[in-house]
Amino acid sequence: MPVEIDIDHVAKLARLQLSDEEQTSLRTQLSLILEHAAKVGEVAADDVPPTAYAIPRSNVLRPDVPEPSIPHEAAMQNAPEAEQGRFKVVRIVETGT
Repeated sequence: MPVEIDIDHVAKLARLQLSDEEQTSLRTQLSLILEHAAKVGEVAADDVPPTAYAIPRSNVLRPDVPEPSIPHEAAMQNAPEAEQGRFKVVRIVETGT
């Protein structure tokens, strides 16, 4: 079942300028992709729930056990620059002022 694609519209949405050869090639490729997607939809059974993964997944986390950390002075001793007891780093975000 061939699928008609308005490749000019798709290219405009993607902000692409395509040559005639590229349009022909992409039209064919996108048509094949949509045909395969349609076949997958035909195979899917109504009694099978939709899933994102083929096997069940769960997060495996270690227990959250608080432990003592290094003293503040030890953490700051190798800081290249410090200000008011904190690491000083280069600003990477512009301010609105």
